[in-house]
Amino acid sequence: MKTFYSPTHFDHAPKLEFEAGKLSSAVEVPARAERVKMRIEERRIGPVLAPKPFSDDAILKVHDPRLVGFLAHAHEEWLARYGPDAPDAIPSAWPMRGMRSGASSDIESRLGSLVFDTATPVTKGTWAAARAAVDVVLSAAEAVKGGERAAFALTRPPGHHAAADYFGGYCYLNNVAIAAQWCVDAGMRPAILDVDYHHGNGTQGIFFDRADVFYASIHADPSFAYPHFAGFADERGRGAGEGKSLNLPLPGGSDWQRWSSALAEALNAIEKFGPDMLLVSLGLDTFERDPISDFKLKTVDYLRMGETLAGFGKSTLFVFEGGYDLATLAENTVNVLEGFLQE
Repeated sequence: MKTFYSPTHFDHAPKLEFEAGKLSSAVEVPARAERVKMRIEERRIGPVLAPKPFSDDAILKVHDPRLVGFLAHAHEEWLARYGPDAPDAIPSAWPMRGMRSGASSDIESRLGSLVFDTATPVTKGTWAAARAAVDVVLSAAEAVKGGERAAFALTRPPGHHAAADYFGGYCYLNNVAIAAQWCVDAGMRPAILDVDYHHGNGTQGIFFDRADVFYASIHADPSFAYPHFAGFADERGRGAGEGKSLNLPLPGGSDWQRWSSALAEALNAIEKFGPDMLLVSLGLDTFERDPISDFKLKTVDYLRMGETLAGFGKSTLFVFEGGYDLATLAENTVNVLEGFLQE
């Protein structure tokens, strides 16, 4: 299996250690992607390839130009406001109901209007890393469209919490959504399966009103888990997208037996949609020792996950999302890929 990867992700290295609940930017670090890359090479899963450049057109078909322009220049504006020694950019206030969103051109006003948490700082290299991740995922999508049975986009920062017009949850641009839109534009019929512990609110929102992309997510119940305000079972799409979103929220402590039952339900719904390509938002924070999650999947379960996804029989694009236990993240990630290859 080909893996696409860019070292530009190193440019995004938040110094912030602010903790909001259990979600802290201190766990989304460059070592996550580096350890996975090293383990892929050690286990000889396949070549690790540099991405080719793609234009911004693919991004702008998914994200509001206001968000894209903001991310491209936010850090330099932040330093212009607060000086060269300023900490990473996080908002000091958000516009709540009855307040005016983004009413000022001031960097603080726009930041508070475009990010929904305090765990997603903008650093000097954030835009470069997020932009490179788009090239990574589109290169992998192009490989699958070109005939590869599967490919792995080792994207960092992750993407599934980023919506069309806001960012958060460690995510700036929605990698899997951009790839799915690229597939639609290429005449394909994609479905997205999100297996991250946290619901992909951004991905769901981007496609919620559409009939041409199916979104299914297995995640911790938002009644207690981040992102708290999306991912409930009654969210099934709207308008043309009615019935094209499937949320399978699970209780805390869910193990492989419960989780795999939800996977079977998700794949059954996706099969009825009739996709010709499966995009997997591959979050590994369902692991039993993940520091910000509380599911109970074990390392061997990720082999089973890969085998099950291979048995689904569709061309598959894996897109790296969450997973924060550095001691096991690489092994768990590569187990999914190897399980897929060995099925």
